[in-house]
Amino acid sequence: MRVGFVGLGAMGSAMAGVLLKAGHEVIAWNRTPARAQALRERGASVAGSPAEAARAGVVLSMVADDGAILEVAEGKDGIRAGLPSGGVHVSMSTLAPATVGGLVRMHREADQEFVAAPVFGRPEAAAAAKLFVACAGRPEALERVRPLLETMGQRTFNLGEDPEHAALVKLAGNFMISAAIEALGEALALVGKAGVDRRAFLELLTETLFSAPAYRTYGQVLLEGRFSPPGFRLPLGAKDNRLLLEAGERLRVPLPLASLVRDRILAALSRGWGERDWATFARIAAEDAGEGLAAQGRG
Repeated sequence: MRVGFVGLGAMGSAMAGVLLKAGHEVIAWNRTPARAQALRERGASVAGSPAEAARAGVVLSMVADDGAILEVAEGKDGIRAGLPSGGVHVSMSTLAPATVGGLVRMHREADQEFVAAPVFGRPEAAAAAKLFVACAGRPEALERVRPLLETMGQRTFNLGEDPEHAALVKLAGNFMISAAIEALGEALALVGKAGVDRRAFLELLTETLFSAPAYRTYGQVLLEGRFSPPGFRLPLGAKDNRLLLEAGERLRVPLPLASLVRDRILAALSRGWGERDWATFARIAAEDAGEGLAAQGRG
């Protein structure tokens, strides 16, 4: 399939690479053109604008935040301008439901389709085509892009026709990951200060009651103190937490645990940890326990 791909950060590059490997014709664009060079060497075409990438008829976008998606979607050089009538824009970013709703309206006014398909998984999962995709959109649009989503992910979950639902599910899922990170940080600080071997503790928990990928992945990150290079940068975690709290306020749903995570993330940012993996905020539990910054990485 001929497909445009807009946004070549760590996740986007890995996802576009998977599509290339599967034999799809990829027309890639990135704000920093140098990032497209590796894909060009693997056979991708490089577009001069998001509009040019969107002329493929189906275009995927994977950008950092709501401001970035509006920048690449709107305007004379944006996705809407280049996407043909009946074309499909698939946003795979984590966005506010309200932003997604605006994109749906914008594309439908231009006789185009919009699918929200945010993903769960870090860059290494993206490179291995092991993402989980949460998608929503009109059935015809979903069916058209299904082969692409299935190529990039190990499983695709259809959440219905309203793309805003997929956006909210992604925020809720990221919130649950952040809660797992906080729980891991507190538990490791507690058992470690008591003299229990953290590695043995983590093995026990992740081999029994807490065998989910979030506990396994982030448990190892915390145990090893492996916060750089980041799989998901702390400021992006802060953005997702803010969008979740905004959704809770709009729907009048109290989210006290999310508020705790917000304060942890802010404390981590104030320490200058913004270029590290977002799991770094769990180190504050070790600080609070009087163990210092290095304690989290001890076995």
